[in-house]
Amino acid sequence: MSRTFIERTDSDGIAWLTINRPEKLNALSTTLMSQLSKKLTEVDRDDSVKVVVLRGIDKAFSVGYDIAEEVELGVSTAEQWHSGLTNNVGLTMQVWGLSKPVVGAVTGFCLAGGCELAMACDILIASDDAKFGEPEIRFGSGPVTLLMPFLIGQKKTNELLYTGDTVDAQTALSLGLINRVVTSEELTETVEAMARKIALTPLTILRFTKRALNRAYEAMGLKDTVNSNLDIAAVLNSAYSVEREEFTRLVASKGLGAALARRDERYNSVDN
Repeated sequence: MSRTFIERTDSDGIAWLTINRPEKLNALSTTLMSQLSKKLTEVDRDDSVKVVVLRGIDKAFSVGYDIAEEVELGVSTAEQWHSGLTNNVGLTMQVWGLSKPVVGAVTGFCLAGGCELAMACDILIASDDAKFGEPEIRFGSGPVTLLMPFLIGQKKTNELLYTGDTVDAQTALSLGLINRVVTSEELTETVEAMARKIALTPLTILRFTKRALNRAYEAMGLKDTVNSNLDIAAVLNSAYSVEREEFTRLVASKGLGAALARRDERYNSVDN
């Protein structure tokens, strides 16, 4: 029996889905993603649910895809990467395409694939200790589900994705990446109040409203962009670089912590 990483609790038409893998800061393993996908399907089909809340643990919404697992599996060719990344994109776009509004509650780290998962939510409320970004370029990878340009525009997206910088909650708010910043103590209450307000609307109306909003972004090319980036990301992740080779070697020999420490060491002199 595999461990349960996704907890569901329901209250007054709101389904709370909690990602619970604290020892790995909610890294998105294949098992975790499969469980989350199944829970999303359940709540989407459950007519007693009007709003879904997606949240993490105190220290992290999610730090992204499980790099150690990818190294252990030996993913290397473009074909292998395309297969794996298709699953990753599929989960993020499942959140995006859910027929009901999804409110994301973010504390702590919200990085890489975890940031993409959060960006797919309809509304994002973060605690003041939250950190957002896609730092994967710093070890030779790149964004998997390219949603950021549609949320914050070209110039800031370019800066964040070229540098791998992260931003705090207040900066994320100013960029339009999130809706609101509150203290950690206020987060659950604020998210619940938002979800309850949304849940006052009839489910049929919520579904058609979300469909209309999603189609507006799809008309701007969101789905085509995501699908095109998937193909490019498979090639990008299989491309050779000295930095990527060193990172992968360190993960395999000394663990992910050592690899991340080496990555951060390279950028310490230029980070503010």
